[in-house]
Amino acid sequence: MAVDIPWIVSVDDHVIEPPSLWTSRLPARRRDAGPRVERLPAGELRLAGARYVERPGTDGPLVDYWVYEDTYQSLKRAVAASGRPRDDMTMTATTYDEVRPGCYDPTARLADMDANWTQASLCFPNFPRFCGQTFLEARDRELALECVYAYNDWMVEEWCGGSGGRLVPLCIVPLWDPRLAAAEVERNAARGVHAVAFSEIPAYLGLPSIHSGDWDPFLAACEETGTVVCLHIGSATRMPTTSADAPLGVTVTIGYGNCMNSLADWLFSGKLAQFPGLRLVYAESQIGWIPYLLERADDVWRQHRAWVATGREIDEPPSTYYYRQVSACFFRDHHGVASLESCGVDNVMFEVDYPHSDSTWPDSRSVAAEVLDGVDPHTVRKVIRDNAIALFGLDLPDTPAPAAEDPTETGRR
Repeated sequence: MAVDIPWIVSVDDHVIEPPSLWTSRLPARRRDAGPRVERLPAGELRLAGARYVERPGTDGPLVDYWVYEDTYQSLKRAVAASGRPRDDMTMTATTYDEVRPGCYDPTARLADMDANWTQASLCFPNFPRFCGQTFLEARDRELALECVYAYNDWMVEEWCGGSGGRLVPLCIVPLWDPRLAAAEVERNAARGVHAVAFSEIPAYLGLPSIHSGDWDPFLAACEETGTVVCLHIGSATRMPTTSADAPLGVTVTIGYGNCMNSLADWLFSGKLAQFPGLRLVYAESQIGWIPYLLERADDVWRQHRAWVATGREIDEPPSTYYYRQVSACFFRDHHGVASLESCGVDNVMFEVDYPHSDSTWPDSRSVAAEVLDGVDPHTVRKVIRDNAIALFGLDLPDTPAPAAEDPTETGRR
């Protein structure tokens, strides 16, 4: 291994919620109406934006569905992919019996992290979707709010609570009400949570844009509590594509486009100037696109401000706000690494993306060494762990990873 990779801090992983999460935590009178897992025959699955719309069948193999109001969401092999051969990482529905326990059990997750040279991990939701869109779309908002509270309590108390700081809590908010969202940020910050999931483009969800001012209470709460706003690719539900009949590979390839759109939104919104202590992170976005976006934004600000009115919102080049307040992460991005100086050596972090099909698990250490080959050790350390530790205020010992069993051969690619 040409590059010495320190113990990894991954700022983008995922948790598959255990089947009992809401049935054990919602008030008793709400449990039958809340999210629950039912084993049903596999049925229809079609893609709508970044969301799969599903219905169980009548005579297919039995698989596990999350059921909530009139929606169904199956547990899919590609979503709970770690431990499967590459050719078996499909969108085929499966059951909890057939996925790695590390997907949903925190003790097993820590063991999988040990096997992958990973010290700490921040995990985005699965059933609620990347920023809680499932509860935004619910008809019963009172129940949806209770579901948000239950998820966050589980995240803090069960998923992260016994991990010794290695599992980093990431909470969701009631997206339909910025003031309720602010209150939930404050409630969780009081118990040590400093990361919240939010939509990369809330207008795509039918919500007010960040330009509207409606989100100011939420942004102010994040700034005041030191809560980092985490924007995961796909958290706007609508994904970039070229045509209705384009292969899915087109969308997967250009999915980072929403992150570019989102960053332009934030840079010209004036919100980073209004809230100078606010911090944003783009998750699973990769980084190779960032230098040109910054160059173009600065050029627009200088050349066209007389007619695009940017001078009213920001009085410094847009890149100023990026370098001060925005970070992004990657796993395989040679072009981005070649442009680290332009991306900002203090603004870039590493991710593992466990257990999704894009994940580098169980080979993240060797993948990181290959993509960071030739980068100086000080910068490698920043990217692999120090930037994340500083941004999220983590208290992690600087020691080698504990000895761990090698992952099973089924986890090798």
